[in-house]
Amino acid sequence: MLNTLTIDIAAPPALVFELARNVRRWEVVLPHYARSRALRSDADGALVVDFIALRPLVGLLGLGLPVAWRARTWSELDARQLRFVHLAGATRGMDVTWRIEAVGAGTRVSIDHLFRPRLPGFATFIDRGFTRPIARRTLATFKALAESLAAGPDKSDQPAPANDSL
Repeated sequence: MLNTLTIDIAAPPALVFELARNVRRWEVVLPHYARSRALRSDADGALVVDFIALRPLVGLLGLGLPVAWRARTWSELDARQLRFVHLAGATRGMDVTWRIEAVGAGTRVSIDHLFRPRLPGFATFIDRGFTRPIARRTLATFKALAESLAAGPDKSDQPAPANDSL
């Protein structure tokens, strides 16, 4: 099963890529991530990372179901891609590619999840019940962060210019 999620972001691709590629900080910048702990760094620069994210259940109360997986992850600078191959958890074997591309004055981020589990119907259950809700929230958070940073400092915090014409 191949699932693609896409979002447009009003920020430069380089900014979006730099925010997203630092997976060790996901637990800090993404409120629904409880863990993004690197277990090892491979000679080629790839990391093996344990992730725990909360799949929202009752959003208004902030309740979520913890979802854990381990992935080998790396970034491809020239192509502005992030890659994840899931090594453990219910999504073991999932191949994930983030594509971060310039579109107009902004960025389009697409996440491809390719999952071929042994059990029939399991991919659909995982996709609809876990992958999509977590990935959508991840994209929405990176969108908000990147657009906020791209907009610069909040102009409302600065004093109004003096009006000398009075």
